[in-house]
Amino acid sequence: MTSNKLTTAPSGPSRTFLDYPLELDLDALDADIAVLGIPFGMPYSTDAMANDQSCAPDALRQASEDSSYTRNHYDFDLGGYLLDGRNIKIVDCGNVSADMSDHGEHYRRAEMAARKIFNTKATLVTLGGDHGIPIPIFRALEEFGETVTLVHVDAHLDWREDVNGERDGYSSPIRRASEMDWVGPIVQIGMRGIGSARAGEVEDAKAYGCDIIDAYEMHDIGMKAVLDRIPDGGPYYLTIDADGIDPTIMPGVMSQTPGGLNWLQSRELVHGLVNKGRVVGMDIVEIAPSRDVGKTTMDHAERLICNFIGATVRAGYYD
Repeated sequence: MTSNKLTTAPSGPSRTFLDYPLELDLDALDADIAVLGIPFGMPYSTDAMANDQSCAPDALRQASEDSSYTRNHYDFDLGGYLLDGRNIKIVDCGNVSADMSDHGEHYRRAEMAARKIFNTKATLVTLGGDHGIPIPIFRALEEFGETVTLVHVDAHLDWREDVNGERDGYSSPIRRASEMDWVGPIVQIGMRGIGSARAGEVEDAKAYGCDIIDAYEMHDIGMKAVLDRIPDGGPYYLTIDADGIDPTIMPGVMSQTPGGLNWLQSRELVHGLVNKGRVVGMDIVEIAPSRDVGKTTMDHAERLICNFIGATVRAGYYD
């Protein structure tokens, strides 16, 4: 398979993330930061291949009303311009394409795309898609040849073995990660309410050694203490389920659960993690655009990504 079949241009109006250049030839990739859309997870039923979350990568791209402001005006979240006046190259690699005749093909393409990006040492920013879509990225983390610490923000544990026989769906990404030799410590932040986990999944996560910091403990001890519990040095991968963030600032999700991370905590986590060690990539998943209230979810998601990008620049990732 040639790389130009791995991804396609964003659909709808021609718009990339913050209007950065489109680069679909991953074999010729020359970038410091690569944005990749992975719209489709692995469905649990025949009617779930394309769901509301599969619209989110392009909806996020369209959400910025004036990308020139974001790119070229002073950002108080960062203490300066987004790229700090440095020669940092960001590209949008489009969306991983799917094959309706083979529901596993898009995961193979996603893994190959992520491997190609990681091989160039570019930092990967992934737009989901449901929470199944990090699974092929976790597989691609093998390219680093060292143990990666996984930091997971979510209302739910995501340790199911399978649902309806499907092992790579949105209820299983952290269990799948735990089975990979190159994934080491796992820190799970923000769990609360009721999800698909039963007592057995919680026991399995604890037996693996997951540091499960539920939302109530997180609020009690503060994000600085949470960051102190993440092993030092990296490398890290950060996966953010939008329902891990409080629905007052991210209402556009399928499962609204009160008590999640607020904006200040989310920002502190991103900046703190980036400065503990190298974060090789992050994703934001499970946004359901039709459920958003105004542009609240999209605005906060864009702010999270921009804080991540700006923090990596200031941490000297690309010097």
